[in-house]
Parts: sequence; C-alpha cells; structure tokens
Amino acid sequence: MEKLIYSILQSRFKKIMVIAIVLMSLGGAVMMIPSKLVLAKMLPGKSANTFTIYVDTPTNSSIHQTAAVTECIGDFLKKEKEVTDFEIYLGQGAPLDYAGLVKGSDFKRMKYQAEIVVNFTDKHTRDEPTYMMVHRMRPLINKTCSGVVDGTVIKFIEMPSGPPTLATIVIELFGKDAKLMRHTAKRVADILKETDGLVDVDIMQDTIFTKYELVPDKEKIIRSALSVEQVNQIIYLAFKGMPIAVKNTRNQQDQIPIFVRLSEKSHRFKNNGREALERKLSSLKLMNKRGMMIPLKEIVSVEPVPSSPTIFRKNLQNMVTITAECDMVSQVYPLLDARDIMQKKLQDEFNVTKVPGISTYMFDLNLKSKNNGEKLLLRWDGEMKVSLDTFRDLGGAFIAALVLMFLLMVVYYKSFALSGIVLAGSFLSIIGVIAGHWVTDKIQFYFTDTNFFLTATSLIGFISLMGISARSSLLLIDFSRSLIAKGMEQKKAISVATATRAKPIMLTAVAIILGSLLLATDPIFGGLGVALIFGSMAATLVSLFFIPVLMDNAEAMHWLAKEKK
Repeated sequence: MEKLIYSILQSRFKKIMVIAIVLMSLGGAVMMIPSKLVLAKMLPGKSANTFTIYVDTPTNSSIHQTAAVTECIGDFLKKEKEVTDFEIYLGQGAPLDYAGLVKGSDFKRMKYQAEIVVNFTDKHTRDEPTYMMVHRMRPLINKTCSGVVDGTVIKFIEMPSGPPTLATIVIELFGKDAKLMRHTAKRVADILKETDGLVDVDIMQDTIFTKYELVPDKEKIIRSALSVEQVNQIIYLAFKGMPIAVKNTRNQQDQIPIFVRLSEKSHRFKNNGREALERKLSSLKLMNKRGMMIPLKEIVSVEPVPSSPTIFRKNLQNMVTITAECDMVSQVYPLLDARDIMQKKLQDEFNVTKVPGISTYMFDLNLKSKNNGEKLLLRWDGEMKVSLDTFRDLGGAFIAALVLMFLLMVVYYKSFALSGIVLAGSFLSIIGVIAGHWVTDKIQFYFTDTNFFLTATSLIGFISLMGISARSSLLLIDFSRSLIAKGMEQKKAISVATATRAKPIMLTAVAIILGSLLLATDPIFGGLGVALIFGSMAATLVSLFFIPVLMDNAEAMHWLAKEKK
C-alpha cells in the first residue's frame, strides 16, 4: 500500500488519472438521476396486511346503485385466496386508520359513497406483497365493476409508509368562474388519465344533474277541499318518511318517535325521469272533506331544476381538487410528464405561465382564459409537495453540515486548502450512494420486477456518512503531520500515513457495512442501509487514494513545512 501510494504521488500523470477517475465517477453518478437510471421517490411502498377500496358513484346515485358496485367488487375479492375477509361500509366511511385521517373517511355520509376494508393473510406467509396485489387487481376490478354505474370511481388506498396525504398526486385548481373551473378540471383529469403510471384519477366535486321539485299548487289544493299541510305530509310519508307519534317505555327516559313511510317497494322507481315521478304521484291519492279521492298529480306540479353542487373553498378561494395515485412508479416522473402535457394542451384556451419562485411552488401554473380573461391557479399538492419539502429540508441540512464542518476545520487547521480536502472526502461518498442504488435496483428488479428508489431515508444515510468520511481524512492528515514533524519527507509521510491508517479505515467501513446489511432489507429504511453500505465503500476508496493526492499540493506543503519548523 505504501509503495502504491508513493508511486502515485511521484508521478504527475498518475495523480491526474486518479483525479480524473474520481471526477468522472462523480459526474456519472450524479447524471444517473436526471437520466432516470436511479429513480427518486419520497418513500417506497410497503407490504401490509390490509388495504381499503374507496367507491364513489355519481352524486345522484341511489344507495342501491352504490351497493351494486360494492357487491361486484366483493364477488371479485371472494376469488382471491389471500383475502381472509372484507367489510363493506355502505353510505359511510370505514373506521379511521392511518390513511383515512387525511382522506376524509370520517366525513363520508352520502348514499353515493362506500368503503371496503380488505384483510389479507400475514405478509410473512405469502410471496406477493400488498402493493403487487393492488397493482394486479386494480385494472381487473375497474374493468368489471366501474361500468355497473356509469361515472363510478374506484380507488385503491394502501397504508402509507410515511406521512399520509390526500393522494399521491393532488392538483388544486383555484378560480372564481365555477363553470370554467369545472371544465378545466375535466381537461386536467383527462391529461392525468393519459399519463403513464397514474391511476385512480378523480375530481373531488359533485356531479351536476337534473332533479325534480314537487311544488304544491295552493289554488288547486283549496278548490279540491284539501289543505297544504295534508299534501306536504303525504309527500313526506311517501318518499322520505316522518315521525307521526311517540311511544313511552320503561327502559328509556326519552320518548321514542314512531317513524312511518311507505314500504321499500312502494317508493322505489323503475327508472329515473319525470314520467316515472308523475306516475308515482298519480298512484298517491288523498281523501278530501267531501270523501272524494284526489290524485296528487292534480294538485302538485313537477318542475325540473339543476342540482346545486357543493362549493369547496381553501384560503377563502373557490377550489376544485383533482387527485391521482401512482402505480408502482415514483410520483416525480408522471408529474413532470403531466405538467409538460398540460402546458401544451391548455395553450388553446389559456395563456399558461409558470408561477415565479422556487422550491414548493416551482411546478405551479397560472392560467388566463383567452376568451374572458378569467384567471386560474393550478397548484400541485399531495405527496409531491411533501417530497419537495422533505428533500428541500434535507438539502438545507446537508449544506449547513458542510458549511459548519468547513468552518470547524478552518479554525482547527488554519488552512482553507486542508479544510477543503476534508470537505471533498465527505461529499464524494455520494458516488457510492447513487451507484449503490443503481446496483440494488437492478438486483431487485431482476427478482421482483419492482424498482428500488432513492428516498428520503437514502439522503439521511448520505448526511450521516459525512462524519465518517471526514474522520478518515482527518486520520491521514494528522498522522502525516506528525511524521513530517519528525523529519520525514512529505510524499513519504503521506504514503506511510495512508498505509498505516488503511487498516482502521477499512475496519470502520466493514463494521458499518455489516451493521447495515439487516437495515438494507427493510422496505422503508432500505435506502438508508444501501446508502451506508455503498457510501462507506466509496468513502474508503476516496480516503485511501484521492485524499493523499489532494494532500500533496502546494498549499498543503506550505502548511506542513511550517509545522515542521
């Protein structure tokens, strides 16, 4: 080792080659990210023993139509051998879990909403993880059951491995013109549906439909010897029901209301439409004071009116939310693809400009209508925003750590050059971190057909490596300093120091690698383990070959010569 390092330091060509190899490795590793050889994601998917299916039929659907969709899904789930049981919550949300806390499960109360909680056999006893099951079953269930009621949206919600969000991809569309917002949201949703990797696209707004109001004609009611109150009561009894009396009981202190309405068969319609409602009114008759039976159709008019959709607001602005999930891919790349397509396709109706600024709002778009000048704001949220915020904060922590390390080294060594050498040794471990993720991705994809992502835990591992890498550089510098102080020639001192300290440096790396092997198999913290393993390898090679070359420079020689005197 000593002879090898000394021969490198003696030859200018060999030193240039070492520097060139390291710089080329750094450039190649960094380019793996934009070239998509290494894929980035907030957190990878994890296998659990359960997931939830959200069912949203059109707003004007009946509870029976929603039940028909859930029964179709249930029939499919019964065929899955790994499914132990499932529960259908019709017209309500399932009991709150980690994902449902922010997805609004507790607020579901409408007849067009349902949730199905699916439980599987233990994840340690089956070969197929939950996310692979969802990937396999999603297209089959959508193909079979979404057509039971036109316009049904079926979403598969897996237990998140990190902070839960409303959805993986969330687009918030802000504006004042409700009609324009609804039209634009439909176009945005269509673009998301066409983007590879995105599934479960949904627009969180009510469907506009025609409803019918029953308006009593007071003049006809009076002429028919009836009362308006009598007409209202029979309408409520026929379609909705109402309490007509109370019952006392010894078991309860409060009176129990007696609720009455027509039978299920009597108030059900064969089809939706005005004619069906008028036929039902014709079958309902009231007896007037003269003993005559008066059909309700004669005294009640049916008037079609448009429905009033729910208005959603955020920060005092009207908003429409479009959501989508990612199918076995990182949310970063479909988002970038969809954003580019939106910028091109929306140009026919809007003047599209990017929102100025960086970080959190760097992907947002301003839309100005070419017809009426109305302005819309297209804002990205969901897991993408969490990812941006996380990577931004981790990047800030990384830069802060580098600056503090550099300042500390400057105070200790009183040399900017040596401090820069320590900093370079710490930063270059990123070569191993990125290359390690590429190797692991290829191995995992070969066995499981799934990708291994560069995640937030990977960055945590990279930041933690900085201290270990800096320690190796400090060992070489301090030992070289002590040898030169004893009269040894500089290149010889650096070579001896490198050879002597190689064993503790390598033992430290081996300890880290062995300690991180089990961590690398974890579905969540696997990125941290891979970063520590391969980053330690790269840091060791950099410390033993690249750092000695950097130490043998003019300014370092000047500093070491002063120490010798």
